[in-house]
Amino acid sequence: MAIRSIAASQIENAVYQAALEANTRLPADIMHALEQAETAESSENGRKVLRLLLENARLAAEQVLPICQDTGVAIVFADVGQEVHLVDGEWESAINRGIAAAYRDGSFRCSMVADPLQRANTGDNTPALIHWQLVPGSRVTITVMPKGFGSENMSRVVMLVPSDGIAGIRSVIIETVKSAGPNACPPLIVGVGIGGTQDHAALLAKKALLRPIGVAHPGAQTALLEQQWLGEINDLGIGPGGFGGNTTALALHIETYATHIAGLPVAVQLGCHALRRSTIIVS
Repeated sequence: MAIRSIAASQIENAVYQAALEANTRLPADIMHALEQAETAESSENGRKVLRLLLENARLAAEQVLPICQDTGVAIVFADVGQEVHLVDGEWESAINRGIAAAYRDGSFRCSMVADPLQRANTGDNTPALIHWQLVPGSRVTITVMPKGFGSENMSRVVMLVPSDGIAGIRSVIIETVKSAGPNACPPLIVGVGIGGTQDHAALLAKKALLRPIGVAHPGAQTALLEQQWLGEINDLGIGPGGFGGNTTALALHIETYATHIAGLPVAVQLGCHALRRSTIIVS
């Protein structure tokens, strides 16, 4: 296959469009899950919260306004085809220009500080946190996930040992959700990463949040664990907004990777009800 040139301006524009879309419009699968939850929720207070969340999401889309005041860290997943050659610019600069322009034009809150100790705001919500993956082909897939820190602060990475087994993984997941309570803005989408190393498990958990609700893990045993642990989370009774009910989470997604014979890293990434993501393909 011949090398294909893509201009940095195309990447910048894709990031710009995805960032605007993600911050103002909930994905269809999440809207559908919230609508189903409103019907199935047993708590009157829980149903009221879900109705408000749905109304908020619909107004945001209609009026092109942020779904949430915390427009988050701009997390960018860039799957770059190995036949792609970028011209007239640099990858990271193009991505950060797209984020900065979108946050300016959308009047989104800028939350990034340049240094975690000095705490000076960068003023344009850059730099983005970029996760690269080299893939076959001649196109680039850009996904922007604005991640608020109410849910991010409640996420965890735990280094288990193999003898902890399935029961240990379950305990980490349930305790993470239980300790978060209302602080992660339920109903949640729970991403779980198992395997690799400490850092890779955390990335797996983040990627698990990208999977559309309703799509189970392809492995039968893992899909069964997703279903089982989601039921246990909803039995906690935290409910929408923490007001009680049987909808503490809309979904639980697990991603796994090979790991060392002595290791069992587990990461739990909590996504709030406004789990925002938008994908654009540059081809």
